[in-house]
Amino acid sequence: MATLSEYPPVAVNKRREIDFLPTDGPLREDVRRLGAMVGDMLAEQLGHAFFAKVEAIRTTAIRLRSAGESPAALAAEVSGLAPQLAAQLTRAFATYFQVVNIAERVHRIRRRRDYERSGSTAQPDSLKDVLQRLKAAGVGMEEISAWLTRLDIEPVFTAHPTEAVRRTLLEKESVIFRCLIADLDTQRTPHEREVDLARLRMALTAGWQTADASHARPRVQDEFEHVGFYLGGPIYRVVPVFYEVLESALNEVYGESPPLPTMLRFGSWVGGDMDGNPNVNADTIAATLRAQRELVLRRYDAEIVELARELSQTLGHTQFDAAVFARIEHYRAQLPAIANAINPRYADMPYRVLLAFVRARLQATADEKEAAYGAAAELLADIQLIADSLRTNKGRNAGWFSVRRLLWRVRTFGFHLARLDVRQDSRVHAAALAAALGDEQWETRTADAQAAVLESHARGDAELPEPSDEKGAMLDAVFDQLAYARDAYGAGAIGLYIISMARSAADVLAVLALARRAQFVDENGSVPLDIAPLFETVDDLQHAPQTLAALFADPVYRAHLAARDDRQTVMLGYSDSSKDGGIVASRWALQDAQVELLKIAQGAGVSIAFFHGRGGSVSRGGGKTTRAVIASPRGSIAGRLRVTEQGEVIHRKFGIRALALRNLEQTVGAVLEASLRPRPPEPREAAWRSAVDVAARHGAAAYRALVRADGFVDYFREATPIDVIERMTLGSRPSRRGSGSIDNLRAIPWVFAWTQNRCGLTGWYGVGTALERTAAEVGEDVLREMAQRWPFFRTMLDDVEMVMAKSDLEIAAAFSRLAGPLHEKFFAQIEAEFARAEAWILRLKDTDRVLADDPRLALSIRLRNPYLDPMNLIQVDLVSRWRAAGREDEALFAALVATVNGIAQGMQNTG
Repeated sequence: MATLSEYPPVAVNKRREIDFLPTDGPLREDVRRLGAMVGDMLAEQLGHAFFAKVEAIRTTAIRLRSAGESPAALAAEVSGLAPQLAAQLTRAFATYFQVVNIAERVHRIRRRRDYERSGSTAQPDSLKDVLQRLKAAGVGMEEISAWLTRLDIEPVFTAHPTEAVRRTLLEKESVIFRCLIADLDTQRTPHEREVDLARLRMALTAGWQTADASHARPRVQDEFEHVGFYLGGPIYRVVPVFYEVLESALNEVYGESPPLPTMLRFGSWVGGDMDGNPNVNADTIAATLRAQRELVLRRYDAEIVELARELSQTLGHTQFDAAVFARIEHYRAQLPAIANAINPRYADMPYRVLLAFVRARLQATADEKEAAYGAAAELLADIQLIADSLRTNKGRNAGWFSVRRLLWRVRTFGFHLARLDVRQDSRVHAAALAAALGDEQWETRTADAQAAVLESHARGDAELPEPSDEKGAMLDAVFDQLAYARDAYGAGAIGLYIISMARSAADVLAVLALARRAQFVDENGSVPLDIAPLFETVDDLQHAPQTLAALFADPVYRAHLAARDDRQTVMLGYSDSSKDGGIVASRWALQDAQVELLKIAQGAGVSIAFFHGRGGSVSRGGGKTTRAVIASPRGSIAGRLRVTEQGEVIHRKFGIRALALRNLEQTVGAVLEASLRPRPPEPREAAWRSAVDVAARHGAAAYRALVRADGFVDYFREATPIDVIERMTLGSRPSRRGSGSIDNLRAIPWVFAWTQNRCGLTGWYGVGTALERTAAEVGEDVLREMAQRWPFFRTMLDDVEMVMAKSDLEIAAAFSRLAGPLHEKFFAQIEAEFARAEAWILRLKDTDRVLADDPRLALSIRLRNPYLDPMNLIQVDLVSRWRAAGREDEALFAALVATVNGIAQGMQNTG
């Protein structure tokens, strides 16, 4: 057994020269070229003296990194800067990050094209690659076809404030990206390249001259505009391409492709996540649903205009299905005003005439006028008539391709664009019920006692009194709006009703009772709502099976489930469970809960689906989706994956069409593989599960001993920039649920603060102790076996290793010293646990170097360090001065905001 003295020095593996992989020559050239352009822009905008200052700091940072020396000399070089200069330097380094990030994304697309051009080898984890593996495993076309109809992939975009890039800057970044993509074409003329270079410089310079963020806190509608950039842009464009790629892969691997069902849809929390956010209510639900509808209808309208230009087929030059003429005549009779407004020149162009009616009906739908479509299915039927006519009348190469793309979009987005989830804290429901029942002791009563009272109200036999309290009135308004939205936008517009802090069956019955009071029932007298309890803390996850068993045993709720096709969704909270017990206890509680909940559901005859509430960082469930899917418990996927996407993760996965396509391919491929050919039973897994149970116990004990120690809250507030983060205008949601303790701090700012100071504590603390003590109890060989053979355990180690690779305890120490005497009390303990965790992970993976099996990530981190280090040290200096000035110096605060934004961009991982 290793002792602490045997662990290697912290971070020794990360201070190395930047070595590009042999296949990354073009990436090196892009980084060099874009870096030079940033330098030219800085010299032009702020003068050569400023650029020389930037270069001097960068050179020092590179030299210290290469030599493995302390950053003390760099800290001295950036200390005492005037606030404006500090902010300008920070923005300069952040601009370098921006272009490195873009260069890496372009290189991913370059590599994808290389694979496609080669023709011989499928890109790893592409749909073609997955189908080839499945075929080799004995999966035939019939089995594939059966599972395709069961696939249901739903990324859900949230409004959490981990990505604060303004839309105008996103658009400028898109210009830079498009110019670089265009440059991949070797046939472009010198003049064309010059034009692209000018456009690139313009976007880069205009971005420099634009504030990184607004000084006003974002409103809910601003958050929708941000999410709408992705839903209505890259995602809208790429959805039909995904189906084309899948069809092509099936044809290549199996020689045929069945008619493909719709397997993608999208969800959103923007405007519906009321948990702890007083700015979200019935009005924002209404406004968001209306905005989503308007956005998707605008996209359809623009596409129909383009289709009308393409579909110029004329009578006498080709044939048309009789159904097209019948629909035109039907519309002429029903909509004479629209018929009279159609250009007479189109009289012999049936497709254009029909599309003119379609467009008019879409406009009436947007305006809520008489000729409106009643549902998206009616629009789909009109477009399908054109597609069928083209296919049967030699039009496959005369517009059918474009029409089919519109069909895929309408099937996916309907008239609602994305399903809107609603989330509320169970305590809000309890307070409203206490007021309605006139029971001041309601919240202290046992769950069984509450359920007994709620039965008749949840069944509809008795009605709750009209609300006289603010919370009750607010909830009534929400259910009223959901009822209206279901009628106006269709059942597909409403997603889940999620109950935060759900701890009993009574918490779920409460929603049914409150919904019935607001008359939110369908024609059959049932509440038309899928209710999902959210289990967040380690304790809640451990008790989730008992909660769900009680819920399934309740006759009122079982009747509700029967009306919802006996399908139950459970949301799993990665953020609060990690903040509560550390990453080992969190990951194991989540894994074990899924296993046990599956058993409960199967025994009750209920189909269960898991909604994974993942964040951007590893400590909040972030990481590679494909690995997470494969590491999931057997049977937990079963064709379905619903997962939150937030912050910088949305931008990284969906900001560019080609990368959005790659992400959708990887996700669907992983779900298909995990469903069709899950891991075979492993006889050693029972022993492994017992070992992880031991590790979770030790990890949680070590983590809680630190974060619950006397003085740690004060240390956290001094050793991280949490006080800066709390004052920033990052999102509409307050950073705390209450006040005082870490328990009341939301997981996002908690993780964000530890990421900013480069400690990354939330993603690794307790892991070293857990592994060391578990090895002592069950044997190191068992842990080695788990690391090699068990995807769950290996994925956890990989994720922790990634967080540690991005951390730098020498930088963290500089911040920690701001805590005065508390630095001495806590930092040595933090440093020792880091060394312990790093040593054990390398030992179990049988390597002597961090990220040895992920050289691209190692390269990415080393590319950023020379720019991150100065920003971190500038931030330390500014925080010290700002606090010394009583946190009232606005110039210092403005510079600090620049450092927070810049470091977040450099780390590509915030909350």
